[in-house]
Amino acid sequence: GEITELAGCDYLTISPNLLEELYNSKDEVPTKLHADGASSLNIEKKSYINDEALFRFDFNEEQMAVEKLREGISKFAADAVTLK
Repeated sequence: GEITELAGCDYLTISPNLLEELYNSKDEVPTKLHADGASSLNIEKKSYINDEALFRFDFNEEQMAVEKLREGISKFAADAVTLK
């Protein structure tokens, strides 16, 4: 479900159980995300290279980003303990 919807996205961290599920699946996994389509969108480009304060402010304004990062770090740490 969720993982196959991100087909075409580079550099994903996928849990071992989902990797095994994908490995054992016989279902087609067509590419859903294409770089060509993204580059044609009119999205404001921002750079935080020289402005960490602005990055932190903008990041903290996005509650979902804050929560998902927290959740991801917690689950990653729990998985690391499990895999030891």
